[in-house]
Order: sequence, then structure tokens, then C-alpha cells
Amino acid sequence: MYIIEALPEPIEQNALDVLAGAEPATIGHFITTGILNPRIRAHFKNLRCVGTAVTVKMPGADGGILHYAMGCARPGDFLIVDRCGESVTAAMGGAMAYAAKQAGIAGIVIDGYVTDLGELRDHGVPIWSWGASAITTRVKGEEGEFCTPVQCGGVVVHPGDAVIADENGIVILPKALALPLAQRAIEFQNNEKHTLARLANGEKFPDIVGSRAVIDAAIQPR
Repeated sequence: MYIIEALPEPIEQNALDVLAGAEPATIGHFITTGILNPRIRAHFKNLRCVGTAVTVKMPGADGGILHYAMGCARPGDFLIVDRCGESVTAAMGGAMAYAAKQAGIAGIVIDGYVTDLGELRDHGVPIWSWGASAITTRVKGEEGEFCTPVQCGGVVVHPGDAVIADENGIVILPKALALPLAQRAIEFQNNEKHTLARLANGEKFPDIVGSRAVIDAAIQPR
């Protein structure tokens, strides 16, 4: 059976512009939830992508629901694909990556495998997955869900959530929390520039960040 729900309201472009300045690893200083399992790895380097989560539940070897999603997704959408524990079959390959490029999709996260890695990179749509498999899906007309809550990388993802992703990891944030957390991360990143300048002037890292004082206070006298 297939379940098809409506697309979520897209996140405003001005908010996405702010999110793009926040590093997932910086946000990871403040939260531990909403960060996908690092088993899901980037196939691209030196980029950061943000977008509106559009979810796909794709169990087994039936690829039809992801085809459907490629036909519905809008520019700036970020496909989040729950493979429901499927650990053999590639969810997509080169042709679907080209379809995603033509649709203007911001990125694709697959909690499972892909194939045609070279073509995926050539087409340029950023993709995260477990890695590659030579076994591929078929259109079987069996089951799948579009724009329903899913599990991806150990995180529950709702349609309309904010996605921030780079080669260090993927963060999923509720829309209401995304902008405040991104702004906090950007402030942290800017402050880190001052830390680097102080290091360049000869100061020691534990003195700058305060860890020496914390450890000195915790040392038990002998």
C-alpha cells in the first residue's frame, strides 16, 4: 500500500540563507538529538546544503515511491529516505540523481545504499548514504510513503523540518528551533576566530577556553 500526503510548507529562503552559515559540527556543541548516525556519510566534500525535509519511506526493493518523490519535490527540498532497515539494495543511481538535479533538489539523505557513485558525483546533487551496492530497486507496485514522519539515521524526521548537512554530518531541526540554533552556531564560529588569533599570539589553548582552570580546580591534593 502507498500512503501519499501533501508537501510541507517550504522554509523561507532568508532563513535558509542563515542556516547555510551554520556548521553541523558547531550545532553539535549545543545538542545531541536530531543528529543522524554517522554511518550515513557524504559522497561530496567541501560543501554545505540546507533545505526543507521532504520524507520518503521506502521499504524493501520497491523503488516506485522514490520515483514518485522525484516527480513532486520542489527546488530547495531535501529528500530524507527511510529504508526501513533494508541493507542490501541501492535506493537510487545515476538516472535518479539526474532527475533530482533537474528538479532542483537541494540534497538527498538515504539511510541505506546507493549505486553509480561516479554518476552521482557528476550530476552534482549532494547525497549522503551508507555507501554503494550493485543490487538495485525495481518498480514493484507494493508499498511506500511520501511526506509522512520517518526514521532516518536514528532520528525521527517530519516533513517541513530543517536540514543542515555537510561532510561532517547531518542535523535535522524542527522549523521553530532551526533559526535560533543556527544563529547561536554562527556566533560560536565567529568567536572561534578570536581563539585562533590568540593562539597565533602564543597563548595556550586550555588557558583561552578555560579548561585548565576547570582541571586545576578538580585536581585532588595528594
